[in-house]
Amino acid sequence: MRMIPRMSRFLCARLFALAFTGALITSCGGNPPPPLQPRPPKAIPAATGGQPVRVAAIPPNPPPPVVAQSAIVIDVVSGRVLYAKNADVPRAVASTQKIVTALCVLDAGNIDKPVTIQTIDGACEPTNLNLKPGDVYPRRELTKVLMVKSANDVARALARDVGGSQESFAALMNQKAASLGMRNSNFINPNGLPNAGQYSTARDMAIAARAAYRSPLIRSFTATKSFTFRFNDGRTRFIENTNRLLKTVPYCDGLKTGTTNAAGRCLVCSGSLNGRSVIVVVLKSTTPNVWKDSSKLLAWALERPASGS
Repeated sequence: MRMIPRMSRFLCARLFALAFTGALITSCGGNPPPPLQPRPPKAIPAATGGQPVRVAAIPPNPPPPVVAQSAIVIDVVSGRVLYAKNADVPRAVASTQKIVTALCVLDAGNIDKPVTIQTIDGACEPTNLNLKPGDVYPRRELTKVLMVKSANDVARALARDVGGSQESFAALMNQKAASLGMRNSNFINPNGLPNAGQYSTARDMAIAARAAYRSPLIRSFTATKSFTFRFNDGRTRFIENTNRLLKTVPYCDGLKTGTTNAAGRCLVCSGSLNGRSVIVVVLKSTTPNVWKDSSKLLAWALERPASGS
């Protein structure tokens, strides 16, 4: 009979002692280690304020026909696409790209920094505020005019002030677009005037609009129906928002218009009703239909009971 090695005998003795101790503890009222419990499920990602993200339901009714060559409707909270038509076709988007301009101005910080107008800022047509060289206005006031009246000289003044030049600011716009996930956009100027190689898509503009909607400042500007702008020399000008839906659709609360021959009539608009908020983008529409397209899509997405989201 073979002998158990000394080390094996030692290990057996240790194991016997441990087993005896465990039995003794149990018999004296001790508790054995609890069995392993399964890990709890991961928490549902929360939105701002600690509330679960609500995935918006697509309306049960079919979407209305629209004249616009490209269109999209997205839910603001979840980002879910509720409707899309040629949403990824690159095209000119005119002044709707000033949404990206405003986002870049806010990213620069110091929103009340004074901006001195230069002659070169007025080198654009056709919609200008006609600011005079040497005038000084805070970025905040100029950004408000940019979003309400869509003044092209104001866009150039802000771009020069923030970026140092129009070209450098365009680079900032493209960096911002990439950071937001806008995959089919290229910006060359801050105002959306026609330029070869400048384009975006309905989907990308919806992404930019969703970011702008989350900014209380930009959102307040785009919801402004009218205000009085005061020039340095004391003159005043009554400024009306170019977005007509702010006056005709009660639940419309922004965002930005755009028109050029290349882009056609464009509108990025937002609306909130029955606990929902959506963004509608229509590109390459016509003068009467840009408002009809947008209002029909807003109504389709929002005018239904709050239950079911």
